[in-house]
Amino acid sequence: MNVKPQDLAVDGPPGPQDVAAALVEAAAHRAFELFRNQAFRAEAALDALDQVEQDRIFNELVAACLVLIMLVLEAPDLRVPAGFRDRLTRLRELVPTAYADSLKALGVEDEHLKVWDKLIAMRYEEYARDRHDVRSAAMHLGSREKPLDLDDLSRIRLLVPVQAVAIGCHHHICRGDPDGRDELFKLTLKALAGFYVDVRLRLEGGKITLLTRARRFLRRMMAGER
Repeated sequence: MNVKPQDLAVDGPPGPQDVAAALVEAAAHRAFELFRNQAFRAEAALDALDQVEQDRIFNELVAACLVLIMLVLEAPDLRVPAGFRDRLTRLRELVPTAYADSLKALGVEDEHLKVWDKLIAMRYEEYARDRHDVRSAAMHLGSREKPLDLDDLSRIRLLVPVQAVAIGCHHHICRGDPDGRDELFKLTLKALAGFYVDVRLRLEGGKITLLTRARRFLRRMMAGER
């Protein structure tokens, strides 16, 4: 996936539809990588599940990656020229359609496409709403160690989307019973965080020192460091 702000121009290739197609292809690929990861499969006990349940979990991973793209595209702190904001909004709107088009090209029937459209809409609404609770919790935990400075607040805001999506996705993978499955959450968060960083880096041109520091913070957090 090689997405740059100049790729979002309305005229000339690649257009928004091409960029959206590239993004959803990357999302599906990242979801499949995690789904095939041996550690993830072991923690999720996938091999003990029937095919329907395995498909459900895979679909949740894909939906999580798609929604994460949508949240990145609407992030107020995304560092792109102001003139690209309207194009980013249009691109975000195209993501569900682009994924439906990719499924249709594979021969998926219309009734299943409607189910996917509903799933993406539901997860977007849920994870976007959950950002507020995640932000509040992160600020509360951070302020317990020391007063929050501007860098702390920026880092919290930067990480909120991926944390909200990871928490929600983990909840759905576990069918609402995530207790005692911390390792599964860490694997899910790590994969989604990597995808989140990749999307933002490519949209922002690869020069994001705060994002680099936030990524190191995520690694320490998942390793249990302080």
